[in-house]
Amino acid sequence: MFTSFHAMIPSDAELASQALTEEGNYRFPSFSASDAVTLGLSLRKRFRASSRHSKGKGLVISIQTIAGHTLFACTVGDLGHPAGVGDVSLNSWTSVDSMVGVVRQTGHSSYYVEKSMSAMGKSAKQLGIHGDHIIHGGAFPIWLDNAHCCPIAVVACYSGSSQEDHHLVVTTVRDYLHKINKSEGARMSASSALGTEMHAPLPSVPIRESTVSSYQRVEVRQFIRE
Repeated sequence: MFTSFHAMIPSDAELASQALTEEGNYRFPSFSASDAVTLGLSLRKRFRASSRHSKGKGLVISIQTIAGHTLFACTVGDLGHPAGVGDVSLNSWTSVDSMVGVVRQTGHSSYYVEKSMSAMGKSAKQLGIHGDHIIHGGAFPIWLDNAHCCPIAVVACYSGSSQEDHHLVVTTVRDYLHKINKSEGARMSASSALGTEMHAPLPSVPIRESTVSSYQRVEVRQFIRE
């Protein structure tokens, strides 16, 4: 019984491999400040609808360019609420900034780095990560399809749960990309239909019979003979 239960739990190496696959699959055709705001609001909406939020958990969200410019930042919950509602502290922002720093240095999600360290039994320093960074899941690189040198941005959230934060970001990115691809497909279909309509052959115009009566044609022939 215990053997089968443990067999169902993925190893750290498997989780790292899955996170790496997600990075390769979820790439953007383009990414603008408007995309960052839409993605950030989607993260906020999804978290607010979750059981974690209903139980009093809070979240901080940050989307930054790889150069460090903030595109979106949001707190879900009450900072320092007397009743503890929201569970967001100043340390939450410190943690999310640290996670973003991990992505900047490695080009990989912080969850991938965390699970890779655990699977290989190595420290952050041994993996070449410099500085005092918090290795915690929840920061994910925004890659472009046609840019392979480095990510263009980082989307990150922190609530204290490494796996759940990573899952929240990845599923939101995945659904947003599906929406973009669906809209692009509909636009291409509309353009294709319009192009087909524009290049359609002109309708044939039936040739009308001459309006000259047969009686008049006879008169013309008689005039020619004379």
